[in-house]
Amino acid sequence: MKNTICLSILIILLVMIPGKSFSQDQKEQKTKIKPVLLVIDIQNAFLPMIPEQEKEMAMSNINSYIELFRSYGYPVIGIYHSSEEYGVLPGTDQFEFPTSVLIKPEDTRIIKTYPDGFNKTDLNEVIMEKGSNTLFLCGLSAVGCVLATWLGAFNYDYQAFLLKDAIMSHNSEYTNNIEIMFDAVSYDVVKLILENSEK
Repeated sequence: MKNTICLSILIILLVMIPGKSFSQDQKEQKTKIKPVLLVIDIQNAFLPMIPEQEKEMAMSNINSYIELFRSYGYPVIGIYHSSEEYGVLPGTDQFEFPTSVLIKPEDTRIIKTYPDGFNKTDLNEVIMEKGSNTLFLCGLSAVGCVLATWLGAFNYDYQAFLLKDAIMSHNSEYTNNIEIMFDAVSYDVVKLILENSEK
């Protein structure tokens, strides 16, 4: 009986205490989504390793994502892999993205030498400077550098998403498995997120 009375008094006191409601506190604690698109390693040196049908679809979708992010004013970052061993070096045609890709000269460019785009680069600093906190990744390889960078993002407490039909690898079955295992998001979902994100 005493416990019931005490509990009733506690509930009445909580209801009567002025201030914010629990639902207000929860709303204020939600972090606003500030998106950035990472376009990874779609360089002339690596694209010939991708099955033609997968490459054609992914490259078209990557351009669609670039246009989508630009239309909402969100940043696009190009990430490039440099390797002396394979002769993929800045200043060479092999190093560059194809001219058909909608990357602009003024887009931020990150050059990496490890699969993870965060490893020994200033990618984290660049993302922070842009005020972004939610990463959307596309490019290649789904089983290599895209996946490594996606995993690396969590070391910096970012939310990160793979983009469905905009990642690719040397094996289409592997790409499909990665999309399923890591819940790659579709164009429509990304568009909805961008539409409802505050700058």
